Amino acid sequence: MLEISRRSALQIAAFAVAASSIRPAQAEDSAILPSWADGEAKAGIMDFVAATTTEGSSDFVEPAARIAVFDNDGTLWGEQPMYVQLAFALDRVKQLAPQHPEWQTTEPFKSVLAGDMAGVAASGERGLLELVAATHAGVSAEEFEKIVSDWIASARHPASGKPYTAHIFQPMVELIDYLKTNQFEVFIVSGGGVEFMRPWTERVYGIPPENVVGSSIKTKYELRDGVPAIMRLPEVDFIDDGPGKPAGINKFIGRRPIAAFGNSDGDFEMLEWTTAGPGRRFGLLVHHDDAERENAYDRQSHFGRLARGLDEASARSWTVVSIKNDWKIVYPE
Repeated sequence: MLEISRRSALQIAAFAVAASSIRPAQAEDSAILPSWADGEAKAGIMDFVAATTTEGSSDFVEPAARIAVFDNDGTLWGEQPMYVQLAFALDRVKQLAPQHPEWQTTEPFKSVLAGDMAGVAASGERGLLELVAATHAGVSAEEFEKIVSDWIASARHPASGKPYTAHIFQPMVELIDYLKTNQFEVFIVSGGGVEFMRPWTERVYGIPPENVVGSSIKTKYELRDGVPAIMRLPEVDFIDDGPGKPAGINKFIGRRPIAAFGNSDGDFEMLEWTTAGPGRRFGLLVHHDDAERENAYDRQSHFGRLARGLDEASARSWTVVSIKNDWKIVYPE
């Protein structure tokens, strides 16, 4: 109770000084967002939260409308040298290959089995969709959940040798917790597969499966030996990327967010739609510019390309976070 009261007092003080264009006092309080360096990015986040949660503020937002959405790949955890779900799909191809001798001569499966990533990339979006359809379907939802859970527990990042879940971004996990403490409802809105993320997001981020929106394949209800099951079909149902993100938010959440967090041009429309709404809004892009502690990439990357977002962030009053300068640490210690 003492800590909650202290935070409330800090938020009120922050709003008061913001009104006179002085940097909020909380920006120097290391107890809040401790992995964030003091600076404009951290101060901007705290200023926004103080303004929207302080009763009497002209920017006050009722708790029910405090919706915040986060991209996953590249925003909450690493996405290099490839999306984690793609690594999962590649492993599934190798595991299932004995049941599919035709894959030895059929692209993109032939390239996967030969370890030819250039060949996989050359297959384009069509090839990637074929990989997902072949490796994510043909089982029940419950079976797929176990397959994903077992894989995420055992798979290792090719560079660090650590579990992929060790590559979550500590500053962003703190930000999720900070928003939840201030009565924000937090959702993941990702281009990744919704049923690939749901088995582990609550354990890793504290975000329950019902608060995860993502791409999906079609399913159907059927009885298997008299037992009800939701079966996964080899057909794409919804792509939650680019303009699909605001459409997915509208369809599955039903409220326009007041804050959106991403890292790539695939998140552009989500930030654009969020910040175009009435009242106080907040948009943030994570810029991967730290080659020493994480990775440095943006405009030329095959994964997490960020070009338009960098070009237009300033004019749209979006915060661009430098991993190199704004984060004291990157991964959980």
